Amino acid sequence: MTDTLDDLDVEGTTVGVRIDVNSPIGDDGMLADDARLRAHVDTLSELIERGGRVAVLAHQGRPGGDDFVTLESHADRLSELLDHPVDYVDATFSAAAREAVSNLENGDCVVLENTRFYSEEYMEFEPERAARTHLVTGLEPVLDAYVNDAFAAAHRSQPSLVGFPTVLPGYAGRVMEAELDTLGSIEETPEPRIYVLGGAKVSDSIDVAWSVLEKGLADHVLTAGVVGNVFLIADGVDLGDASSDFIYDQGYWDEIDRAADLLDAYGEQVALPRDVAVERDGQRHELGINALPPQDDEAAMDIGSSTLAYYERLLEDAGTVILNGPAGVFEDEAFEMGTRRLYNAATDVETSIVGGGDTASALRQLGVEGFSHVSTGGGAALRMLTAEPLPAVTALENGPTQQQPADD
Repeated sequence: MTDTLDDLDVEGTTVGVRIDVNSPIGDDGMLADDARLRAHVDTLSELIERGGRVAVLAHQGRPGGDDFVTLESHADRLSELLDHPVDYVDATFSAAAREAVSNLENGDCVVLENTRFYSEEYMEFEPERAARTHLVTGLEPVLDAYVNDAFAAAHRSQPSLVGFPTVLPGYAGRVMEAELDTLGSIEETPEPRIYVLGGAKVSDSIDVAWSVLEKGLADHVLTAGVVGNVFLIADGVDLGDASSDFIYDQGYWDEIDRAADLLDAYGEQVALPRDVAVERDGQRHELGINALPPQDDEAAMDIGSSTLAYYERLLEDAGTVILNGPAGVFEDEAFEMGTRRLYNAATDVETSIVGGGDTASALRQLGVEGFSHVSTGGGAALRMLTAEPLPAVTALENGPTQQQPADD
């Protein structure tokens, strides 16, 4: 069991809080979407209101990317969302960072600099080694406790995620707690249980399909997006050169054999698209499976109307639906129909759970609401659905094993 904020005596306690606010950045270098910041408002506001001294740790972007920016605008937006002053310091574990944390009073909050500005934060470690990194050894002396609310990053083992709970009492924040409660108890949700696997995370989706079918957690698996295209090819359907070349170029070709093996084992429970939508003469054009392959330059961009009617009928009888990944290129208005209709149908199911990442982005863009739970994590959610351990959660559960470690 993981301790939560209910187990933490907050008042007067200096708490390092790891959140995940990795967000789209506009051309002006400022935040373009604050959805991930909003997710952590409950955790941060509770710690502040209970008299904690809050030091926020987070990452933004990857080295070399246009979104690899400071967290100054994140701090400004958090201050607005929390309706409470939030300071920012352009240091993560240096003397300046320690001074900013040490000077916190009850109810104060400061955002430390982007953890990925520090090279070791971009590496994966075992917890005991992560506890000896400069980040952890630099900040640990000025912290009393550690809270991890970054479920979206929980499948990683970077110092800010697994190092601190090895040397400090660790607790799950409210986002982390809700994710673990929901995704960790899928077997208790109403039946029949249907998984809708779309998007482009082909390998992960096949892992999920194998896992839930083997364990009897799924009555049906519906495929769409690039995942659906891989399954169609595995079933012997000729999707044409454009779709096949994309799958090959993305490194998914070897997944076709895995998809074929899954169909051999559980074919009656795995639903494949019955038609696809391509772009022809600048318009959406739907082709049934028997009308394939399309013209050479036409790629499958969405599932078609026949597939949607079929999937919607299956969802009408579902007790639980778990959605991960869009049905097509939802960013293009001509090909948003599959994703929109599937998601809308899912909202009518008694229990509806949505994976994060591209799925959550699609929800926001299409304005679809009404789900039982929308996860903040893509890769982390998929990993939980296959019952694989999450390193950051395991580190919290194991608790402190070292005290004031010294670097090598």
